[in-house]
Amino acid sequence: MSQTAAVNDGVAKGPAAPRRESTLKETFSNLWPYIWPRDRADLRWRVVAAMAFMIASKFINAGVPFAFKWTTDALVAEGLHKTTATTLLGALSLPIAFTLVYGVLRILTSLTQQGRDAVFAAVAMNAVRHLALDVFVHIHQLSLRFHLERKTGGLTRILERGRAAIETMVRTTMLIALPTAVEFALTLGVFFWKFDWRYAAVVTLTVIAYMWFTTVASNWRIGIRRAMNESDNDANTKAIDSLLNYETVKYFGAEAREQSRYDISMQRFEKMSVRTYTSLAVLNFGQAFIFSLGLMAVMAMCVMGIRSGRNTVGDFGLVNVMMLQLAMPLNFMGMVYREIKQAMVDIEMMFDVLDRTPEIKDHPHALPLKVTAGNVRFDNVVFSYEPGRTILRGVSFEVPAGKTVAIVGPSGAGKSTLSRLLFRFYEPQTGRITIDGQDIGAVTQDSLRASIGIVPQDTVLFNDSIAYNIRYGRWAASEAEIEAAAGDAQIDRFIKMVPQGFNAQVGERGLKLSGGEKQRVAIARTMLKGPPILVLDEATSALDTFTEREIQDALDRVAKGRTTLVIAHRLSTVVNADEIIVLDQGVIAERGTHLALIERGGIYAALWNRQREVDEAQEALRRAAAAEPPSVRLIVAE
Repeated sequence: MSQTAAVNDGVAKGPAAPRRESTLKETFSNLWPYIWPRDRADLRWRVVAAMAFMIASKFINAGVPFAFKWTTDALVAEGLHKTTATTLLGALSLPIAFTLVYGVLRILTSLTQQGRDAVFAAVAMNAVRHLALDVFVHIHQLSLRFHLERKTGGLTRILERGRAAIETMVRTTMLIALPTAVEFALTLGVFFWKFDWRYAAVVTLTVIAYMWFTTVASNWRIGIRRAMNESDNDANTKAIDSLLNYETVKYFGAEAREQSRYDISMQRFEKMSVRTYTSLAVLNFGQAFIFSLGLMAVMAMCVMGIRSGRNTVGDFGLVNVMMLQLAMPLNFMGMVYREIKQAMVDIEMMFDVLDRTPEIKDHPHALPLKVTAGNVRFDNVVFSYEPGRTILRGVSFEVPAGKTVAIVGPSGAGKSTLSRLLFRFYEPQTGRITIDGQDIGAVTQDSLRASIGIVPQDTVLFNDSIAYNIRYGRWAASEAEIEAAAGDAQIDRFIKMVPQGFNAQVGERGLKLSGGEKQRVAIARTMLKGPPILVLDEATSALDTFTEREIQDALDRVAKGRTTLVIAHRLSTVVNADEIIVLDQGVIAERGTHLALIERGGIYAALWNRQREVDEAQEALRRAAAAEPPSVRLIVAE
């Protein structure tokens, strides 16, 4: 068995168990290394500076109600005593002076708050960028099985919302939650010092009731939010899937059916969205109701204090402003809880992705693959994608260095599985695969895949230029090398015909190019890579006969001098192979040269005769169409 098979979480372990919902403490612990990065002293200093700005802002803000109180008391004093008292400068009356102090304190509060936000912005966005990058890298490390089981549209929505949720968590905890705690402590201190314990008790009870209601109501909304996100994922996935299959939808006139599928998902999203906004209205009203009761209580207590002579009119203003200043952080605390809980929902699936262990891992002591000759050997390989459905049953064969071995057989025989195992997208349950005697399970994946090139059946290109897609084979290649690879792949004539040349855009998945043009780009890309081992995975099965012959010429050139494994559907492309292996129901049924297999009269001969009959019928149709006068009849033949 391969050395890495023991660490896999694939078939043997089954699907991943549902992930336990993380607590706030666990989530913040995971985020802290990104907020306080060990390798960025400048960002750590920004965290310290932001905290200093925050504390200064709260202490300055605590003085604002007192300036309001002093102004009010001074105005009352002037009204009662008709005083003309002045400031030390002798230029302004006390009410105006205290008003100026009030304004200056508010300006300083705003300055320190904005300074805190500006200083901390680099910390927050650095955390978002690095965590998003880690997730992106991790997704690329996950197995092919994971990506085949996932829907791309849903996965991109998970990443999009997760990235936004990370920013929400970082900013709300550092810029709202901590400042609010400081604000609450200062408010209680002022009420204890300036008034008495009864005021502090009322404020404390108000805050406790407020946070209890916020917690209960927010938890109620979590299920609604999760259902809304699921319906959003479903609608987005259906939309992307339908748009990616635009031509198929048109072929079958299925626009109405696609519209209906999408609308069903959007109806559910609409229903859940309405419930989300309705529940938010309930939450906001409940918070306002609780806080208003607390505000009325302390204001009534102050009114009684003014009547008894214990307090001044300015104290009434002080109480009012202090409570109103507390209202904003309290509202923020409610928002912090809601946003963090909602963010937990949004990143829960992202964390599930991060928790997934890559199915294929490098062995701890893996060494780079050293290709000396390029001899490839499959030794008693047994493989199944899932229990109870074995694809390969003890397959053994060798591709000698510099030779070409073709794998043919009916659909479902396991031909393409061989290429996936060779690239280590999966691990065999038993047996091993070696290159020049080295078990590929014991070498690094990067070195393995750097030594193998592939021209797949379904070539999917990046939505960029032709040059970009060819250069993907070897990123450091020069312009001259790219042009040479295009010439070897016989796509240079096409490139010269298009207005933008190598800069011509190929469209999403290469849809602006024909099948033959896409295959030539894939061949050019592989030629530019220049690997010692080549895999041709049904590279011409989707092409017409004329294009197939042209592409086959290019494939013959790229395979020259290389160890080549050809997985073929059309037998005409493998007649010159050094050995042909017939795979049937996961076992090798026949093997030999083309002529030897024809003489044997077995499975290969039957496949060959059947394909000749199809080719002859197509040729007859082509000749008949060429002989007939033009008509409205359209004949499409391979």
